[in-house]
Amino acid sequence: MTIQVGERLPAATFNLIRDGVQSVSTDDVFKGKKVVLFSVPGAFTPTCSERHLPGFVEHFDEFKKRGIQVACMAVNDAFVMKAWAKDRGVPDGLLMLADGNGDFAKALGLEMDATKFGMGMRAKRFALYADDGVVKVLQVEAPGEFKVSSAEAMLQAI
Repeated sequence: MTIQVGERLPAATFNLIRDGVQSVSTDDVFKGKKVVLFSVPGAFTPTCSERHLPGFVEHFDEFKKRGIQVACMAVNDAFVMKAWAKDRGVPDGLLMLADGNGDFAKALGLEMDATKFGMGMRAKRFALYADDGVVKVLQVEAPGEFKVSSAEAMLQAI
C-alpha cells in the first residue's frame, strides 16, 4: 500500500558518500526537519538528468530560504549517485541518497518494475514534503510523465 499524506515515513537506511560510504537513517534525514525528497527512476537517465534533478538544483536556494532540506533518491548505489551529482553540478547540501536495494521505495509502496527496460526494480518518479518525518505533500507521477514532482510543482504545493 502506498504511503499517504499524514503518515510517518517508514524507517530505512540510505547510503551516501561524504568521506567514504556512509549510512544514514530516515531519522538522520527527516527527524526535526522540513524536507523535500524527490525520487527518480535512475541516475543518468534522460528525464532524470535533463529535467528532474536540474530543476531542484536551479531552485535549491529557494528551498533553503524556506528552511527546507532537499534530498534526491534513486535505486542506485552511492558511487553512481556521487558521480551523477558531480556530473550535474549538484550543490553541497542537496543530499544524494542511494536506496541501493529499493528498500525505502518498497516500504513507501512506490516501487516500480522496470525489468522490461533492463533496469530491475526501481522507485517511481515522485516527490514528497515531510515535516519531522510526517508526509504533508505527496506527488506521484503517472507512468512516463513528469509534471507533479518537479521542483516548481513542489514549491507551489508547499
